Amino acid sequence: MNTPLPPWDEALPARVVVGALQWAQRRVSGFEDFAGAFAEWVRVAADYGVELLVVPELITCQLLSAEPARLGPAEALDRLSAHTPAWKGLLSDLAKRHRLTLVGGSHLTWIEGRPRNVCWVATPDGALQRRDKLHITPSEAGSWAVEGGEARDVVPVDTPVGKVGVQICYDSEFPELGRAQVEAGAWLFAIPYCTDLRGGHLRVRHSAQARAVENQVYVVAAGNAGFCPGVANFDQQYAESAVLTPCDDAIAAFAADGVARAATPNAEQLVVAELDLAALRRARERGSVRNLIDRRPDLYAALRGGARGTASPNTNDSEARDGQY
Repeated sequence: MNTPLPPWDEALPARVVVGALQWAQRRVSGFEDFAGAFAEWVRVAADYGVELLVVPELITCQLLSAEPARLGPAEALDRLSAHTPAWKGLLSDLAKRHRLTLVGGSHLTWIEGRPRNVCWVATPDGALQRRDKLHITPSEAGSWAVEGGEARDVVPVDTPVGKVGVQICYDSEFPELGRAQVEAGAWLFAIPYCTDLRGGHLRVRHSAQARAVENQVYVVAAGNAGFCPGVANFDQQYAESAVLTPCDDAIAAFAADGVARAATPNAEQLVVAELDLAALRRARERGSVRNLIDRRPDLYAALRGGARGTASPNTNDSEARDGQY
């Protein structure tokens, strides 16, 4: 039995140029210093024809390096929150100026009295859409007391190049999120991330590649590089940002190893790739593997006890029971 494919937006372009900015963390003198360097990289991305640019998680924590003393978590969150209006304004202005969609990594800030790790996505008209990180690591909870987002943050963002699922770092390690986003029409996952060691980076990379294969989507993952002195829980960074594809030898547009483009490890640079959406649709419909069509949700529901009267795999029909295990 085939499972119906998620709806395909017939208005999607045939090809989209995407970029991942691997940003070097370093000491800055203030917001203007940070914003000037960031604006230059967005300009460079636009010069390369990038239509959708993803930047790293917690990119604005660099602003804490301008403080005269190392701050505790509560003070740091207050200082970053003071920069929130300027950060949102910068994203909106740059997206509008360069006519691209800017997935603004993430920014720690107070939202209605709650500490959140927030991604604002700016579209070419200057409009902003907010998505909060859903899954919070022990480090974030312990250092910043960050709280996870809501159901609204699962929903893909609408952009001129189609629906994009935002997964902030640790979010990429939860397959249920990606499946929900692809069923809602996402064809690309944007994964801003922040890891201090190669092991942490690889956890995100392997998760991102798994999400690309199992959901037949493209992925853009962007992380921080470099060293940011004077910022608690944020000094050392490691990244190998990349644009990822599904793996299918029958689709020439896909990289054999699933890596369309990758950054030099831990070096500041922009990674650019042109993605073939027609090939992605072809893979979903008639590729050598059809991960979406060949799903068996009827069996998965049975294992969960999701269907009333459905047998447990360890019982016969007469022993079937209701409810969750």
